[in-house]
Amino acid sequence: MVVGVASAGPEIRDDSRRELLRVLGSVEKRVLWLATAIVDHANRVRPNPSGLKVGGHQASSASMTSVMTSLWFHELARDDRVSVKPHASPVLHAINYLLGELDPSYLAELRSFGGLQSYPSRSKDPDPVDYSTGSVGIGATAPVWGALARRYVDGRFGGAGTGAGRQYSLLGDAELDEGAIWEAVQDPTVAGLGEIVWVVDLNRQSLDRVVPGPAAERVRGMFTAAGWQVLTLKYGQLLEELFARPGGDELRLRLDTMENSEYQRLLRCTPQQLRDRLPGTGSGSGSIARLVTDVDDDTLHSAVRNLGGHDLGALLDAYDEIDDSRPTVIFAYTIKGHGLPTEGHPQNHSSLLTGDQMTELATRLGEDLDAPWRDFADGTAEAALCVAAAERLRRPHREPLSPPAIPADLGRPAPGGVVNTQQALGRVLLDLTRKAPDAAGRIVTVSPDVSSSTNLGGWLNKVGVWSPAERTDWFADDAETILHWREKPTGQHVELGIAETNLVGVLGELGATWSRWGQPLLPIGVVYDPFVNRALEPWSFGIYAGGQSILVGTPSGVTLASEGGAHQSITTPSLGIEQPGCVSYEPAFGIDTEWCLLASLANLGKPEGSSAYLRLSTRPVDQSLAAVPADPAARERRRRQTVAGAYVIRRAETPTVTIAVMGAMVPEALAAAERLAALGHAADVVCVTSPDLLFRALQARRGQDDAPGWILDQVFPAERAVPLVTLVDGHPHTLAFLATVNNVPVTTLGVSRFGQSGALDDVYRYHGIDTDSVVRAALDLVG
Repeated sequence: MVVGVASAGPEIRDDSRRELLRVLGSVEKRVLWLATAIVDHANRVRPNPSGLKVGGHQASSASMTSVMTSLWFHELARDDRVSVKPHASPVLHAINYLLGELDPSYLAELRSFGGLQSYPSRSKDPDPVDYSTGSVGIGATAPVWGALARRYVDGRFGGAGTGAGRQYSLLGDAELDEGAIWEAVQDPTVAGLGEIVWVVDLNRQSLDRVVPGPAAERVRGMFTAAGWQVLTLKYGQLLEELFARPGGDELRLRLDTMENSEYQRLLRCTPQQLRDRLPGTGSGSGSIARLVTDVDDDTLHSAVRNLGGHDLGALLDAYDEIDDSRPTVIFAYTIKGHGLPTEGHPQNHSSLLTGDQMTELATRLGEDLDAPWRDFADGTAEAALCVAAAERLRRPHREPLSPPAIPADLGRPAPGGVVNTQQALGRVLLDLTRKAPDAAGRIVTVSPDVSSSTNLGGWLNKVGVWSPAERTDWFADDAETILHWREKPTGQHVELGIAETNLVGVLGELGATWSRWGQPLLPIGVVYDPFVNRALEPWSFGIYAGGQSILVGTPSGVTLASEGGAHQSITTPSLGIEQPGCVSYEPAFGIDTEWCLLASLANLGKPEGSSAYLRLSTRPVDQSLAAVPADPAARERRRRQTVAGAYVIRRAETPTVTIAVMGAMVPEALAAAERLAALGHAADVVCVTSPDLLFRALQARRGQDDAPGWILDQVFPAERAVPLVTLVDGHPHTLAFLATVNNVPVTTLGVSRFGQSGALDDVYRYHGIDTDSVVRAALDLVG
């Protein structure tokens, strides 16, 4: 559907509307000036001893000033949330300043340390930011998952206001190249989220070039096919008036069909050049030439750049057309650099206005380059509009509920027999429903169509699957159906299609409900560990944006032997060490999994909280190897060590070597210790549950972290310092740092090449992580 100013009819002539558009236009000019001056000050005025370009995006900001002015100063309601495209952050700060939400001292501090961030940041900017952006495609989709998270909270606990506010995304057209966009758009759940509104800044430029070809029609069709309402704002009032004149149909066709690059070139033309170029060479050229003959130079210059995304009246009409029963996308045609001397230039993305250009802009807009941070004078219509908008958008303070207490230990005996850590995950979740129902009621699990294969089946049967509306389970009476798919608004499992980016996007927003809606959730996402790498960047960005969640990677490593190299993860153990805002664990036994999961849950849903990554395995391990003490005090010591990063699983009287092992490789380490003892070389065996926490403890020793360091003294005491062998089903450098605890010789064993299918013994032998390899490494170290 194409929305244009002409459709407004008599409203255009209404005095109140004319006055509204006049005042909005005045505010828009001030927003344009402030956004441009913020970037200019950071690059030309503020001292810069390094000489490096500070940067900013004046042109990208200018293309969004009309859209953002119309939203904040007219359209948005208190409960609406907006994700602003990264390169328009100066516009957001300019608007927040005019609304009284940003101290003017920050306007001179774009991209300075402790100042305004390069891109909108919920956690680091001093003014209100609804969604962090900056990672292309991820910030744009965040409101989709924010809408889902709000509906989840409202269905479970009420009070979040389902449908009470829209979730806007303001994104650039080049951002539509990102696969994350289309993974979100086509997910079946999204089609029912009518509060979602995307506004695409269709300026037909990317970072380096003019986007070739008129691709908008194809993209619009993709949204339509996914069930979205599609609105198009292509031309503004002035062009619509020209189209109504003789020759106007030919002019519209000419503009509709010309290449993007040709249109962009017209923006750089003088009026006389426009009269020569605009008619083109087609059959309608004569009619167009006669039309523009009757148009004065100023009108012709303005008309060529009179696009719908810069027409405030057209934007307001489009917002009135939004159908709240389904997602909406508005394609707003704009000009990159609109209103600036650089408008339409194909290389204007990172260009900065010169001093002369800033002076010319200040003169044209009625601003003062020497006093750039003017507010509107009291008593003016513009000041009144800003005050009214600030009052309309002011949100009451919402004190978040404290998350429920999480037991540190469920108190049950350590499991016997042969168990894998993936099985333990499902068991702990079910145990929580009995032992700590308040905590279990806050847990929400998410998976990309792998619930049954990652041992969540029992949990799903217990708590049900979340859906915005209850659906009939047609297999409820089928005796052979083991997994019962009961969908309802109070379910506690969210199932998405096979798209890891969607999964971690949901996790990030579910993990932020404590700060958005005052309702803490304990979100757990389960994904095959080899695909953690695919999900890592958006999950990391979700943590940066304040989302707290647990990501479970399972099955993991080359231990998933028969599945071959495509399903055997290598780098994930060290990724857990390197991810800020996250604690990583790789437990070896069922009881370790319980303790690590409970400790991770206890860190969620609060201001000082953090996320966690658990790497689990499907390898059955004899649980008697864990040797959990029966004495309560000794059991608690063992639990504290487990969640702090490591514990001693075998202690020799006088060791000649230490084996530090992680996860599923514990049986090989213990078998190697037995053989070494028979050869006269006693070995300590340390079970590492979190290389992440051990590394932090080591950094704390060096004064580079504030983490507790006691765990190193307990598991690697200096008086027992001997050569070290590390063993992990992952890259060997994961545990290499342990040698620096006591500065001992080390051999690191692990996986450093692509795997292949095979029996477990063959695969371990191929990678040099079998028992024989551990023994050889130890003997080489001890001579």
